[in-house]
Amino acid sequence: MTEASRFTENALSDWMKGEGPDSDIVISSRIRIARNMQAYPFPMLATNQQSKEVLEQVAQVVHNEDLETISRFSMVPLSELNELERRVLVEKHLISPALANESRNGAVILSDNESVSIMVNEEDHLRIQCLCPGFQIKEAWDLANQIDDIFETHLNYAFDEKHGYMTSCPTNVGTGIRASVMIHLPALVLTQQINRILSAITQVGLAVRGLYGEGSEALGNLFQISNQITLGQSEEEIIDNLYSVVRQIIEHERAARQKLIYETRAKILDRVSRSYGVLSYAAIMDSKEAAQRLSDVRLGIDLGFIKNVSPQVLNELLVMTQPGFLQQTAGEKLTPEERDIRRAQLIREKIAETG
Repeated sequence: MTEASRFTENALSDWMKGEGPDSDIVISSRIRIARNMQAYPFPMLATNQQSKEVLEQVAQVVHNEDLETISRFSMVPLSELNELERRVLVEKHLISPALANESRNGAVILSDNESVSIMVNEEDHLRIQCLCPGFQIKEAWDLANQIDDIFETHLNYAFDEKHGYMTSCPTNVGTGIRASVMIHLPALVLTQQINRILSAITQVGLAVRGLYGEGSEALGNLFQISNQITLGQSEEEIIDNLYSVVRQIIEHERAARQKLIYETRAKILDRVSRSYGVLSYAAIMDSKEAAQRLSDVRLGIDLGFIKNVSPQVLNELLVMTQPGFLQQTAGEKLTPEERDIRRAQLIREKIAETG
């Protein structure tokens, strides 16, 4: 097994196997920190030699004993990954689409359990990402801050006393931090409250995106909620603001779920049961329908209607049913129809295993 295949053969990262706080609604919490090195241009302006030097300096830190106290880390150059392997890492949220398309001295540094992903020579020299299951945004920040301190000890960061950390994109200048949660809001969608909630979120300086970040669709009632402001606030203020807003959203979603049970119990049970039946027996299924059906079943589990399926299986299927992973496991490129057939087959098999 190659170093790269160790991270692409399994859909579910080890960190996702644990259940965090409020995991019935919050799938995961993420902190991403953007950093650049003082002596080098931003990656988009750097020469091949300069980006190579950045990679070499970062590689020296990977095996530093301070970093090894956190986890064992592996550096995977993007040049060692084929197109499908890159796509799988995007689908697992371990690298960005931008890095997947970058071929010049790009790399990703991954912890053994994949809870830490550090992109090198993406939009910035370093993008440190920490992921935790459930609603653990403060815990993710503590881990990211610890890793950032270690890198800052060994690398000369680009920092300005007035403006903070210098980043390629002006919207990241300052703290360079993006704090986000992946949240499942099916009841707010079904009770038609979601637009009002999302509008209120954007008015308090937060952004709402789909499953794969900026520009992506909110498939399966999954939304990413993150800060937009990085300048003029401390890291703690950014995280506290996000925490407070997400806590309110969780309570609204819980209230909406109770409303569904008390006012439309038969209808929601029918919806959940139909989706469970379709997932169990369908012979062909596109990714959009799969995401919606999986969302229905996840809601059914959380409401106690379905008792023989683990939420972890649904988390795994969210990745397994994506185009890259389907083709990776098939060992070949597939046409859209072939992917739809294989997607349905994988879902049937997974549900049968838990039934």
